[in-house]
Amino acid sequence: MAVGSVTRGTTNTNRLRRVDRWIATLAVLRRAADPLVVDLGYGASAVTALELHQRLARSRADVEVLGIEIEPERVRTAQAQLREVRAGRTSFAPDARVGFATGGFEVPLAGGRRAAVIRALNVLRQYPEHAVLPSWQLLVTRLQPGGVLIDGTCDEIGRIASWVDVTADGPQHLTVSMRLAGLEHPAIVAERLPKILIHRNVDGEKVHEFMTDLDRHWQYNAALATYGPAQRWAATVRALTDAGWPLRSNRARVKLGEVSVVWDAVKPRGFTW
Repeated sequence: MAVGSVTRGTTNTNRLRRVDRWIATLAVLRRAADPLVVDLGYGASAVTALELHQRLARSRADVEVLGIEIEPERVRTAQAQLREVRAGRTSFAPDARVGFATGGFEVPLAGGRRAAVIRALNVLRQYPEHAVLPSWQLLVTRLQPGGVLIDGTCDEIGRIASWVDVTADGPQHLTVSMRLAGLEHPAIVAERLPKILIHRNVDGEKVHEFMTDLDRHWQYNAALATYGPAQRWAATVRALTDAGWPLRSNRARVKLGEVSVVWDAVKPRGFTW
């Protein structure tokens, strides 16, 4: 029996490009003997699973993507779309290693396989906060050793996103990723925090302190806007590091409007794995 509930299924072409780009850099994807990636709760269309494969195949040619949906009609729709791909009538490779199956958080995989990566974007945001931790704990049992679960949220066109990467040892980081062009306040990402954090953006919570500092240092570096938003963002990230925030990033990621902060620095009050 599938574990979970039917969600809205909203999806858009190119919506998940930011998290897909991040997944492509994961060590487990490079090293896995079985590079299986699960797109959990892909929604009303096959497009995000097909795009995920297209992006990951650039760095791991033998990657396989399995889209899993709890709603059988969505699986039938995706399989019909996949037949169009196989017939060469789309922009996706006809031999793309992509498939679709019915299931939920139990992540049904044949032959005892486990996933290197499970991507669950815009899924748990539709659940109550108290459901997140047990869902994480179930999902990580379906990962290979060293595997990664990504639970995140983004806006409708993928310009603002955030996610938590979770391993068998628990959540590791909160990552925020934003289109810098036209960005007024980076703390707008608070509207797209993962479910486990979105209601914690209040006084007394660590994630609220992080969001506040993010905006404060962005405003402090406003003069750098003359040189472009990327320069201003880079200065903001440096200032956060200088202020003691345990960030994980590199120049390329910063240039893309992205930075990760260690989970313990933003975790909810009372959170234990």
